[in-house]
Amino acid sequence: MSAVAVIHPQPVEAWLARCAPAEVRRDAPLAPWCTVRVGGAADLLVRPQSPDTLVTALALARDAGLPVSVLGLGANTLVGDLGVRGLTLKLPPATFREEVVLDEGGGTLTVSAGASIARLVTLMKHHRLVGAEFLAGVPGTIGGAVTMNAGTKHGECMSRVVGLELATPEGVGWVAPPPFRYRHTALPAGAVVTRARFRLPFGDVAQSQAAMDADVGYRKRTQPLSQPNFGSVFTNPPGHHAGALIEGVGLKGHTIGSAQLSTLHANWIVNLGGATALDVTALMALAQARVQAEFGVTLVPEVRRLGDFR
Repeated sequence: MSAVAVIHPQPVEAWLARCAPAEVRRDAPLAPWCTVRVGGAADLLVRPQSPDTLVTALALARDAGLPVSVLGLGANTLVGDLGVRGLTLKLPPATFREEVVLDEGGGTLTVSAGASIARLVTLMKHHRLVGAEFLAGVPGTIGGAVTMNAGTKHGECMSRVVGLELATPEGVGWVAPPPFRYRHTALPAGAVVTRARFRLPFGDVAQSQAAMDADVGYRKRTQPLSQPNFGSVFTNPPGHHAGALIEGVGLKGHTIGSAQLSTLHANWIVNLGGATALDVTALMALAQARVQAEFGVTLVPEVRRLGDFR
């Protein structure tokens, strides 16, 4: 485990008083907050109920020398079995105000980082906007989608973002979209995304809905969405598909402990019940080694690791 400040009961009481009305919990299990249902506990889990309490929490963590992590819906996150040191933030959906501004060219939708990606899609449809169909069915929060530049072969989140609101220990403010690339956005160090502003045009709503229905239907047929998972394990190497490479070395359906490289899609790991992060990382390492040896291709993890691992 990393050598960082240890949180004792008395400091937690001080946090409770100074972060009110935020929810503050010590030794909080994180597996229930992650879609793969794996991982240990957070030293301190804080769910701020207002922008001010978020800024206060960030300032207190800075002053105490504590690391800060942010957890959305845990859809692209693997938490270590030994838990997460320091402060783990989880933003409730309603912590930051939602805004809709329509004009002749389309609409600007401002959505809270703690809201689900589905909320953006709902707003888009309600206001007869188009352009974010590729996000339909993608699990996770707006904050997570921005941070990892979530998307599919049809598009990526940050291509529709025109502004980001960020929180730091000094306060909350808007910035222009930072540079981004495949599954990564270059956010300023220590900043927490609080809201994202999307610009979308008006368009053919029926055609938009048909595209989303087709994409979601394809996902249901080809991805193990009914089992606990964290989505794609590895990014697709240039000129290759990670799932095909893993299947090509005979690992589709391979199991270690209670973690399995899905029989439906080899680039997805599912929790068969009681899996540990150690099971998952062992499967990932095996897939990387076999693919490297057989095809000379390096598989790069897409899933974000959070906390301490055995």
